[in-house]
Amino acid sequence: MMEIFDVRSRPGILEEAIQYFWTQWGSESNYNFYKDCIKQSCHTDSDIPRFYLALENNKIIGSYAILRSDLNSRQDLCPWFACLYVDPEARGRKIGELLQTHAIKECKVKGYSSVYLCTDLTGYYERTQWKYIGKGYSLNDDETRIYEYRIDE
Repeated sequence: MMEIFDVRSRPGILEEAIQYFWTQWGSESNYNFYKDCIKQSCHTDSDIPRFYLALENNKIIGSYAILRSDLNSRQDLCPWFACLYVDPEARGRKIGELLQTHAIKECKVKGYSSVYLCTDLTGYYERTQWKYIGKGYSLNDDETRIYEYRIDE
């Protein structure tokens, strides 16, 4: 059976969580960035950032995060759904959709009416009712697509 949980609720898995997120999304030069961000998320009174894992048979099979900012050029938008990842051997079972649904429920509980994401993928998020709202730019000027999920609709 799979379960999805906030990393802060399981301090014993913190180091494994840091390693998992960094391995999927980081680079050689930003391990401490991920470590600090995830550790601090476990101690803040703020409702975000939060990091979530999907666990099945005591193995991490997926992740996502809810962040204050995932795209520096769009500081006007918050919160951001980020770090969605499903291990290749667990794909094809709609786990990505389950993680998205979990994130949307978490954002609703936290009082948000919309949640955003940025990606270069096309076709994937549209299937789960995310709406393309325009382009944004990363710090190195790479163009990305911005999507919104309206929770209150």
